[in-house]
Amino acid sequence: MNGIMAASSNRIMLGPLVAAIDQGTSSTRFLVFNAKTAELLSHHQVEIKQSFPKEGWVEEDPKEILQSVYECMDRTCEKLTQLNIDISNIKAIGVTNQRETTIVWDKETGEPLYNAIVWLDLRTQSTVERLINKTPGRNKNHLKHKTGLPISTYFSAVKLRWLMDNVEKIHEAVLSHKAMFGTVDSWLIWCLTGGKKGGVHCTDVTNASRTMLFNIHTMDWDPELCTYFDIPMEILPKVRSSSEIYGLMKSGPLTGVPISGCLGDQSAALVGQMCFKDGQAKNTYGTGCFLLKNVGTKPVMSDHGLLTTVAYKLGRDKPAYYALEGSVAIAGAVVRWLKDNLGIIQTSSELEKLAADVGTSYGCYFVPAFSGLYAPYWEPSARGIICGLTQFTNRSHLAFAALEAVCFQTREILDAMNLDSGIHLAQLQVDGGMTSNRLLMQLQADILCIPVVKPSMPETTALGAAMAAGAAEGVSVWSLNPEDLTEVTSEKFEPQINPEESELRYARWKKAVQRAMNWETTEPVNNGNGQK
Repeated sequence: MNGIMAASSNRIMLGPLVAAIDQGTSSTRFLVFNAKTAELLSHHQVEIKQSFPKEGWVEEDPKEILQSVYECMDRTCEKLTQLNIDISNIKAIGVTNQRETTIVWDKETGEPLYNAIVWLDLRTQSTVERLINKTPGRNKNHLKHKTGLPISTYFSAVKLRWLMDNVEKIHEAVLSHKAMFGTVDSWLIWCLTGGKKGGVHCTDVTNASRTMLFNIHTMDWDPELCTYFDIPMEILPKVRSSSEIYGLMKSGPLTGVPISGCLGDQSAALVGQMCFKDGQAKNTYGTGCFLLKNVGTKPVMSDHGLLTTVAYKLGRDKPAYYALEGSVAIAGAVVRWLKDNLGIIQTSSELEKLAADVGTSYGCYFVPAFSGLYAPYWEPSARGIICGLTQFTNRSHLAFAALEAVCFQTREILDAMNLDSGIHLAQLQVDGGMTSNRLLMQLQADILCIPVVKPSMPETTALGAAMAAGAAEGVSVWSLNPEDLTEVTSEKFEPQINPEESELRYARWKKAVQRAMNWETTEPVNNGNGQK
């Protein structure tokens, strides 16, 4: 058979393809999967610049985010064409995104009115303290019965409140009914489906459940919550399920393809790891670290500092599933910090080698509370701390301590989850960029004292978004029936140290965490002579 015939017959063999936009905190990716085999065919990745205009502030440019999506799409389509794969086989696009990150734009010009305030950002700490102080008993869980969340700098409502209070352009746009609010998914879907020329202003239940304006029981925006934060409901996107056709692509090589899946990145990873049963859990190691456990169709509230969040709702008429979530702000971000701020490594992959050289932190503990502490403490006043230093400590020990920090933080969340549910996880399914670090995976098994299971295809977040898009009514090229889901090949890391040593190290870590607490408080400091 000649080359042309072979190429065209290869094209036919593939069947329907589904793409995913994976817009994360540190990079954007576009990935294309075979809907029948879940095989990743091609992808492209672009890093996103983060700016830190003041201490504790983290921003990204919404136009750069959008541009990176177009660039990744274009490059991936070129790569597919080079592989002789016909891009007209792409039947649907799913969107998955960094959650909580807040964008406000002008619906008439399509222009963002300020940079995106990233989920990690701490500028809203005084806003949060003000809100907590006006609750009965100064209770940060005052809204938890409706939202599943504590009042914290992490969630979108307080970021939106800050923007309305501090950015004149946004204040005016809200008053003149020109403002649109959205998390990253809403911004992307609105732009990709036409923007100011008829773009669809929507979000899905998983992203909506991270704003603090969404009632996880009624599954819609809550008028009382909007009043509490003094946010007009007209600026909010329409809430849809995670799997339905929202609109069609209006430009670029994939014009006319439906956007039919939308999930916050951690929900998408839960779907991509096929955690569809009550009790199944996964941990994603990205910029932060997120452990989610499927708790079924009724929300379970945590007594141990975890969040209750919407896991997914895979179709308009399908039930919503909920998850308990433990969120750690700093995981992969600590690697970026060691590289960009301290310069002790040139590339992320160097960290593993550096840490492996010593094989121990030699009593050095690193609590990377750069954005305060998230689960299970929810302590915004905590700051980063490195303790247990001696003259013997070198950068290799610090590198090892940084990896251990990721594992200890995961252990704290797993402990909370076991306490909440009374059922102990037998093993942990993991994914995300940092899972390529084998030392980290082994350390994680050692510190948890349970096996860690890593799928050989690490892009589970994008896979989850593609599954939701491909399964949508009107697309229906991807079956989510349990018997049709492909077996995932994976690698298992078994614990190798004795549990006593593990417990000892964990107790030391807890001591270090206490040292990091109550550092950055906005209250005046008593200087010791009784005067403020």
